[in-house]
Amino acid sequence: MKLHRWNSIPLEQLSSALARRAIHTDRITIARLEMEQGAVVPDHHHENEQVTILMEGRLQFITADEDITIEAGEALQIPSNVVHRVIALEKSWVFDLFAPVRADWVRGDDAYLRKG
Repeated sequence: MKLHRWNSIPLEQLSSALARRAIHTDRITIARLEMEQGAVVPDHHHENEQVTILMEGRLQFITADEDITIEAGEALQIPSNVVHRVIALEKSWVFDLFAPVRADWVRGDDAYLRKG
């Protein structure tokens, strides 16, 4: 077993309105994101299945076919390869779970998050 302490993981400031801490295990990535109101994660997609668990705030997820707003205490499942955009309607903090591991994040190949 391996113990992870969120407060010991360095906070990555991805943009002026978005920061994350991430844990990469053998099979999954777990990210804790802090989003200021108005933060935008631009259109993107990934091979990973994603589950977003919103702890505080409100987030809007936009795809070609759907526009879904989630609130604290709700979880949203996003299938692999679905193009989506996220807007923080309020200051929010969220856990994102990805399977398999976000190899692009491990490599540092996540420029779409590092704007603003």
